[in-house]
Amino acid sequence: MALSARLEFRQSQSLTLTPQLMQSIRLLQLGHLELNAFVEAELLRNPLLEREEGDGEGAASDEGNEQREMRDEAKPLQSAETLQYSAAELASDFDTPVDNLFPDQSRQEQDVETPTYSGGDRNGSFDAGEAPDLDQYVAARPRLSDHLEAQAQFLLRTPADRLIARYLIDGLNQAGYLAISLETVAETLGAELADVEAVLGVLQTCEPTGIFARDVAECLALQLRERDRLDPIMQRLLANLDLLASHDMPALLRAVGCDREDLADMLAELRQLDPKPGLAFDTEPVEAVVPDVFVRSGPDGAWLIDLNSDILPRVLVNRRYHARVSRQTRDASGKGFLADCLASANWLTKSLDQRAQTIMRVAAEIVRQQDGFLVHGVAHLRPMTLRMVAEAIEMHESTVSRVTANKYMATPRGIFDLKYFFTTAIASADGSAEHSAEAVRHRIRQLIDAEPASAVLSDDTIAEILRKEQGMDVARRTVAKYREAMNIPSSVIRRRQKKELARAG
Repeated sequence: MALSARLEFRQSQSLTLTPQLMQSIRLLQLGHLELNAFVEAELLRNPLLEREEGDGEGAASDEGNEQREMRDEAKPLQSAETLQYSAAELASDFDTPVDNLFPDQSRQEQDVETPTYSGGDRNGSFDAGEAPDLDQYVAARPRLSDHLEAQAQFLLRTPADRLIARYLIDGLNQAGYLAISLETVAETLGAELADVEAVLGVLQTCEPTGIFARDVAECLALQLRERDRLDPIMQRLLANLDLLASHDMPALLRAVGCDREDLADMLAELRQLDPKPGLAFDTEPVEAVVPDVFVRSGPDGAWLIDLNSDILPRVLVNRRYHARVSRQTRDASGKGFLADCLASANWLTKSLDQRAQTIMRVAAEIVRQQDGFLVHGVAHLRPMTLRMVAEAIEMHESTVSRVTANKYMATPRGIFDLKYFFTTAIASADGSAEHSAEAVRHRIRQLIDAEPASAVLSDDTIAEILRKEQGMDVARRTVAKYREAMNIPSSVIRRRQKKELARAG
């Protein structure tokens, strides 16, 4: 068959993700910190956007702004005090001193008394506005790297040793342990391994004691050496910390070669040491969990759901400024830029509103399905999946997944990540309603916490109790998996721990 060129027409439908639609989807999964940072960047980039001030929608409406500006333009500015106050407001809008905008204005006119802020009085109380951020007045802790580099400058003489020291300091983790091998340091810097070991030995004498250790035993040994308590019997104890972790006291006594009383004294001495000396210095800032949704009980017993308006960015489109600039813009590039800014501003305000409505719909459905948890506790947490919520509110499952990412809900039982309420289902042994995996984990922890030292429960026993008393069809390996996920040791180790506690008591 001969090959030939031909023209065909086909009609089809497809979903095209525009850049704005992709940004709208991205806004759904942002937390409040990332969302506020994104809005701040848009406020700096887009001249038609402005932050909404005041309470309520009418406080900053376009019509109110236009009428206010018209009254201000018609009002005669005659007094020097009024002129000065306007200059101060203008300087405040540009975030610059008055001297930068009006250098020729006399110093006497600039000293007109104007309120610097309306939020406080001489007694330190705040009637309006925001109180100052107290975190700004908290003394910052010194950085571990700066603290060690200052000591290394005095302890090391040659530039080569100081270079090795700087590389070792960069290799510390937050706890103060050396996270890189000496062989890697020597190979990277082209130095001798003996020189790197010598520098490490000097740095291990720095404060805080125990820094630059490569494991817990070495960290404790450095602190004991400073106290002149690192004798041979203590060294044997540090060499067998694995037996101490497993609470195998008979094997530990044989390895150390001492009686039970001496071992108790050495363990009490170890408890006085700091296994993580680097945490005393400044590390990454810890962000407080701020809820996105509040859930509280109403007067009629129903649940009231509110968005946290304090963390939601509120922006407006300054259409009056757009109309004014449009009249003065002649070239095509300027008009195109204004059109893009207006479209971007309209999209952002619409996307923020749509994001808030979507969060409310998802949160309301979560509260409806988890009413038993809110009333009775975690034992009544229902199994719930993203598909169940998506079908109930008629949204796509991926949308629900994005909405529940990086967001928290404040309930009468505490603050929870929205992902916390989505758990897998555990089949019921009697054919009744299924159980949530989180409820199963909670019951396992309750059983282990209540077990006596004389009758420690094995994984098989826990599975049998859950099946008979709770109607939860759970296999032994499932119990073991949940127990390990909660950092609960096995029954053998728990039996040793409880016996030691009973003997110590």
